Amino acid sequence: MTDDEMEKSYRSGLPGVLGVIDTAISKIEAVILAMGVLLMALNTVTNVVARFVFGNSIMFSGELNRILIIMITFAGIGYAARHGRHIRMSAIYDALPVGGRRVLMICIALFTSLVMFFLLYYSIVYILDLYSKGRVLPSMGLPIWIIYLWVPMGFLITGIQYLLTAVKNVTSHDVYLSTGVVDGYKDTETEV
Repeated sequence: MTDDEMEKSYRSGLPGVLGVIDTAISKIEAVILAMGVLLMALNTVTNVVARFVFGNSIMFSGELNRILIIMITFAGIGYAARHGRHIRMSAIYDALPVGGRRVLMICIALFTSLVMFFLLYYSIVYILDLYSKGRVLPSMGLPIWIIYLWVPMGFLITGIQYLLTAVKNVTSHDVYLSTGVVDGYKDTETEV
């Protein structure tokens, strides 16, 4: 199965309820990312057309793109974790036998999950601080704390994803980068 086929028909490698939760989160992330990118493109193009055709920019366009960038970034970290697309430095990891790689991947996934939950906590503290200050976006009039709600949601989803990756590695004989991606390298050389 190619990467494109996997992304279109993502099914979790986890059994039972965990698999259902993982697949549901995957679908929600895909919708959020697609809608965010499309809305950002539409907003930017509309603003450029308005500027050149009517001589005026849309006053809230920059703020809307700011909101969408935050949304895409923090929805995207969970997506990247789910598809095993984060940057890895694997010199020591690659030198280990399969059992050692699996143990190391469990430790990495659990540690990363803990870091994500730690960041989740501090992002909530930050949002509560913003809430207490009562600041609003100048053009849209939205309270600033609302645009940052994507941050804890992204950390929560990513923390859960890494936790599920650790579970998958505990319950499997293979080494998994995520619940559906088996560790390994693709042959990227082509014949001439």
